[in-house]
Amino acid sequence: MTNHSLRAVLVDRPGPRLLELLAAALDGSGPAIAPVDAGLPRSRLDALVEALAPDSVEGPDGVTTFRSGQEKGVAEGTAVVVATSGSTGVPKGVELSAGALLHSARASLARIGARPGERWLCCLPATYIAGLQVLVRSLVSGTDPVLADRADAQTVAASGCAHVSLVPTQLNRLLDHPDQYGDIPTNQDIPSPLAGFRSVLLGGAAASAGLLDAARTARVPVVTTYGMTETCGGCVYDGIALDGVGIKIDDEDGRIWLAGPVLFSGYRGGPQVPGDQWLRTGDLGRVNSAGRLVVRGRADDVINTGGALVVPGEVAAVLQTCPGVRDVAVLGLPDPEWGERVVAVLVPADQADPPTLELLRLHVKKRLPRYAAPSRVVMVDAVPMLPSGKHDLARLRRELLRREQTEAENVTY
Repeated sequence: MTNHSLRAVLVDRPGPRLLELLAAALDGSGPAIAPVDAGLPRSRLDALVEALAPDSVEGPDGVTTFRSGQEKGVAEGTAVVVATSGSTGVPKGVELSAGALLHSARASLARIGARPGERWLCCLPATYIAGLQVLVRSLVSGTDPVLADRADAQTVAASGCAHVSLVPTQLNRLLDHPDQYGDIPTNQDIPSPLAGFRSVLLGGAAASAGLLDAARTARVPVVTTYGMTETCGGCVYDGIALDGVGIKIDDEDGRIWLAGPVLFSGYRGGPQVPGDQWLRTGDLGRVNSAGRLVVRGRADDVINTGGALVVPGEVAAVLQTCPGVRDVAVLGLPDPEWGERVVAVLVPADQADPPTLELLRLHVKKRLPRYAAPSRVVMVDAVPMLPSGKHDLARLRRELLRREQTEAENVTY
């Protein structure tokens, strides 16, 4: 350990100052930084900064010394600490070394065949690893990123960039881009806002087969990515590990394990991680006949229905291919007879003519075991999302349980 200092940086939006601080953190001429969303509610913002225990905090009004009584230097070589939450929702800081971040960026640029001078569009929050890595790749390639608050069609089309990182929700909206321009005649040919991009890295959440098919039909050069904050973001592209990254599947529980120079150094205030250690992820996976990693879903989300184990991500992926389904999330809810039941929360393509439960069950049973078919479907206008682009399953579960409780209280005997 070294007494390398940590500065929490309150980020309203990515800007030149953050890029300057990141460059200094990477070359060791400045403190390690922890980007924090300045737009968080005050109580959450204070709790997050307290958990990160920085030496100083930089905001719009300058730099102030921070003293929580917990300060300790970050691990030697640490450049960035990214706040993330586990299943408990308790914030923790993931310490990422300059070496890990730079290896990830260089391996990414090499894999997509980035050319000198090609610029990146950053339209993901820099407080998340996906947005931060866009800035690191720009620094490595010696180009200035185009910084945007959001990925709307006009901004993306006018960016002049060759590369961008998106989450599935953003890509879906961009493929639906005519709606963003207002009232446009249906016979008018509107160019894709992603026309001219040489790569669109897609991560943060599982992308449906329908979305990927639509992207390929529109000739959008999508590259699916898999990774997490602890691996400096995406470390597996289109199912193939980046250079130096190792993948193995646990024979007993099907968990994905990852290794390589992109691994984090440890958690803020926690034990450090040896550089040659394998990371046991929270995801289930398999390697297909083509040698590509297939991510099945989160191990923590597995549904136990009558003793049979169902992976919600696999069921959702199948349901996404069912006619009439625009978006869907799958989760388990308590059941007095089966322990848990499989529930599909679905956004129909046509609200006036949604697919029936019978159709959805039949569609699933043709591709997965019978017990994986949902026993209940809940129609919604939109599935709640996390800022990272993933479905907010915790919020969904709370809302559905609250709804069931309300319905039970209103039963008349």
